[in-house]
Amino acid sequence: MVFSLLAIVLDNTILNVALKVISDPVAGLGATQSQLEWAINSYTLVFAGLLFTFGVLGDRFGRKRMLQVGMVLFGLASLASAYSQDPTQLIFARAAMGLGGAAVMPATLAIISNVFAPQERGKAIGIWAGGVGLAIAIGPITGGLLLEHFWWGSVFLVNVPVVLISTVLIALLVPESRNPDKAQLDPVGVLLSIIGLVGIVYGIIKGGELGTITHPEVWLPGLGGVAVLAAFVWHERRTAHPAFDVRYFGIARFSTAVASVGLVFFAMMGVMFFLAFYLQIVKGYTPLQAGALVLPFAAAQLIFSPLSAQMVRRFGGKAVATVSLVVVAATLAGYYLIEVDTPIWAFELLGFVQGAAMANINPPATEAVMSSLPREKAGVGSAMTNTVRQVGGALGVAIMGSLLSASYRDNMAGPLSSLPENVRHTAGESITATLGVAQALGPKGAALIAPAKQAFMDGMHVTALCGAAVALFGAAVVAKWLPGKNAVAAQAPRPESKEPAVV
Repeated sequence: MVFSLLAIVLDNTILNVALKVISDPVAGLGATQSQLEWAINSYTLVFAGLLFTFGVLGDRFGRKRMLQVGMVLFGLASLASAYSQDPTQLIFARAAMGLGGAAVMPATLAIISNVFAPQERGKAIGIWAGGVGLAIAIGPITGGLLLEHFWWGSVFLVNVPVVLISTVLIALLVPESRNPDKAQLDPVGVLLSIIGLVGIVYGIIKGGELGTITHPEVWLPGLGGVAVLAAFVWHERRTAHPAFDVRYFGIARFSTAVASVGLVFFAMMGVMFFLAFYLQIVKGYTPLQAGALVLPFAAAQLIFSPLSAQMVRRFGGKAVATVSLVVVAATLAGYYLIEVDTPIWAFELLGFVQGAAMANINPPATEAVMSSLPREKAGVGSAMTNTVRQVGGALGVAIMGSLLSASYRDNMAGPLSSLPENVRHTAGESITATLGVAQALGPKGAALIAPAKQAFMDGMHVTALCGAAVALFGAAVVAKWLPGKNAVAAQAPRPESKEPAVV
């Protein structure tokens, strides 16, 4: 399961370091900024929109089968991405990769929940989460090494051997499991979930692109998605065979754990996304060097995720998650102290502490979600957790990105005031745009470099404090509503029960 997950996470961390090469008209595809964004967003849109659907299908038709189908789709789409002839082909191939990834991700966690007994499940989920840390660690470095020796398509082609090995291992080692209840499918509920999630994620993506939430392309699909999900909830409460019984949200352990996952990824991704720009643009590191500099964060995840089950047994999930969220908030606030000339060891220290704290949030929260549901609903539970994680992270990037952009534009208004209006508007969009204009201006543009870096840092400080505030809010939610160590856990409802147990 860890090896299967590796391909999915590895691909996204590798792609980030390849974007600059893909934009090159000679060495790459000559993709524009918008095309590069959609090479990432097409994957996210399909992946987040279909996670829940594939969780339902896996529970119904077999999780091993769905995992194998997903791996094959992901491998074929990786081949198509590697040999894309233009940016449009790459965008559609990436969307196909999102389809395969949506089938793989919930199946891995659902199979773990069914294979391992309750007393072993926490440790198994910790190891599963540690696999994410491993992929985060080796992804950027692998991407940098591949780009130094091969063409840009190699960052996608590397997925193929991983997929082939995973497919063989799945066939040999993984037992089949499915929901024994052969109840009818809920096509209306599944369709509503797809439309609603795609609408919300599309609105988030457009908000990140346009840097505003007031544009109709942002709020129309976003509000439409919310309305459709409200219709989904209404439908699920009334149908005899729901794709997901929304009354599970009445279980305090389940709903609080899901909320904590969404909040922590909102806070973390909103800040972490821009740290790559800090390392490569402000500090001037190469993609390979920047990839190596995330190793402390990834190593902490790899070390502490498998140990999280022991922490939960000793102190209780509530205490562990609350303290870890407070530590995450402290590390995010710590980025407020990072400046242009801050020694890199301070950045590395923050990354390690943050990674250790994250390692003690995700596994306990995930285990709480999975243990709140009957084992035959493991695919849906896994999909719910991963969907909230994806939507929370995308919201964090979009909203905090808008805050950073607004702060950057305000701070650069003075230094750019002497430029012509059309150039001033272009240069004020981002630090990348400012440095591009500065380079085009030659010696005259040198005066813009230092103010641009400082304006970016000021904007990053704003996002860091906002991220810290969201993480603290998550800690308050967990401290208030997650059952404590000595509380009687809510018993997961049986398939035949009509009412889920509520704490």
